[in-house]
Formats: sequence, structure tokens, C-alpha cells
Amino acid sequence: MTGPPTADRLRVALLATGGTIACIAGPDGRMVPGLTPEELVASVPALKAVASIRTETLRNVSGFDMGPERMVEVARRARELLLASAVDGVVVTHGTDTTEETMYMCEMLAGEVTARGPIVFACAMRASTESGADGPRNLLNAVRIASSLAARGRGVLLTVNDRIHCASWVSKLNTLHVETFQSVRGGPVGSMQGGEPVFVLDSPSSPRGRGIRGDVPLVKAYTGMQTDVFDWHLDRGVDGLVVEGTGAGNVPSPAAPGIARLVDAGLPVIVTSRCPYGLPESPYGGAGGGASLDDLGVLRAGHLNGPKARLALMVGLHETSTFAQLGAWLSDIG
Repeated sequence: MTGPPTADRLRVALLATGGTIACIAGPDGRMVPGLTPEELVASVPALKAVASIRTETLRNVSGFDMGPERMVEVARRARELLLASAVDGVVVTHGTDTTEETMYMCEMLAGEVTARGPIVFACAMRASTESGADGPRNLLNAVRIASSLAARGRGVLLTVNDRIHCASWVSKLNTLHVETFQSVRGGPVGSMQGGEPVFVLDSPSSPRGRGIRGDVPLVKAYTGMQTDVFDWHLDRGVDGLVVEGTGAGNVPSPAAPGIARLVDAGLPVIVTSRCPYGLPESPYGGAGGGASLDDLGVLRAGHLNGPKARLALMVGLHETSTFAQLGAWLSDIG
């Protein structure tokens, strides 16, 4: 805790989940999450002048160990705190590998309550013990944004390298570089200037929900693809499937009958693109062309990449009971 709130210092909850921002070197020299949220706050003295911070440890895991159920836990806790007016903003510290996914889960399950207070993610590509650690500045900026009235009602946000990204557009694109996060669909929605957030774009709309349901795998299209991968998922009883198609949302023609069998069995199949830029709006015919897949009854998820589309389908399955309802629900993706 950094002290009581004042007229100039709003209340911010820091929900810690682990990640590189909390990593220390283990006995074997490998990085593992080890810092407590209290230690994270103490490592950034400037936070004392920004907000009164309460800390909670939800998890202490690497980003690659955050699953959908854990993402729901984060979203529900942030929502609960803001609905209860217990805090004026929420900061989530998280591992970079899946930050964009937990952000989007929070956007769907808690995005509407950001009108009460911002939900802002902070992460790091370098551990606190490494030269040029980026975590402290990212954390400071996250608390500044969470304390800003200008950030309210803008959905779930991420700040890295003085840029501000929204949940819908941001993706991790580099395995090591500190500028790994890019908003390829629309660009950063803002940036930090003089210690304050300045916004230049509105975040796109997102569908809303309260939970997740179903076993939904993600399959990436590849040359020479056959039906076997789809048949295997059908046989094992999945509840839906997301395909990252080639180009604007196509699959090799020999694989298309496998998708048709899934749809004929009453299972929703979303086709998006494995390309980071552009929308999956394919004009192509032929068995595997995107237009032909649309004729089969596949669904689209707007600009979402495969991992986010998968989470959207899991939430959509929880919120709807028919194909028509699900399609309408997905149409809220801005």
C-alpha cells in the first residue's frame, strides 16, 4: 500500500498475475516469477505521488501458463472492484506471451465497467534484474493511466514503451524486443506525453459476456492440409473451432470437406487469417476459397486474430444458444 487516497491521488488496485515484470533468476539462472506485487510497487518510488495502491496476487505464473479460466478470474475481479466502487482504476501485471488474450477476455467480460475506472495492463520484456529493465516505467505509466479520467470508458488498455494500445488491436510480434507490442489493425490509441495519457483514437466495440463455455481448439492452415485434423477434432467432441486461414481466410481445397462436416454437425467454425494485417474477407471460390467457406456456413470474427477469435467463440458459446444468435453476437466486434 502506498498510502491513503487524497484529492490528487486516486485509488488503484494492482492485480498481479506474474510474468517477466515479476521475474527473478532462479538457482539455475533461469527467469521465473518471484517478486510480490508489494515489491513491484516498492521498486518504483514515483508511484507514491500518483495513486494510493492496493495490491492483490491472483496468480504468480508466466504468461504461457495463463489459461482461459485464469483469464476469466482476472476479468471478474477487475469488474467486481470497479462495480463496488472499491477503487478508481485497476492495473493488471501480466506475462507478455498472452497479455493480448487476457486483455481481450477482460474486454469482453469487463470492458463496459471501464466507464467507472480504467483497466490497464502492464508487462515487461526484461526482468527487473536485467540492464534496461522496462517494467518499472511501464508500471508507472499504467498507474498513471488507471488514475486518469481521460482513460475512462475506453475499454481495456495496455501501456508499453510510452504507447497505449487497446485490447482488440494489440498483438505481440517479436520474441525479444521491447517494442514487441504493436496494434496492427488500427495503431496505438494513445501515448504518454509529459507523464499524462493523450488519446488519439477510440477503441473499437466488442461483444460482451459473463463467462466461457466449451472446448474450442485453434487450427492454423498450411499447404497440403487435408481433412484429418478437422475429422480428429470432430471425433473427439469439440464445441467449436477456429481456423487461421491463409491470406484473406482460405484453406487448401482438400481440407474444406472437413470444415463442412464440422458445420453440418452443428458446430460453429470461425475462419480468420494467419496474416497480421487486413481483414479475412476472401472473394475466392473453389472448395477452399473464403467465399465458398462462407457458403458452408462458417463464421467470421472481424479483425480478430486466431487466439482472440478463439476466446470470443468461448464467450459467445456461453452467451448464445443458436447459430443465428452467435453470428449476431460476433457482429458486435468493431
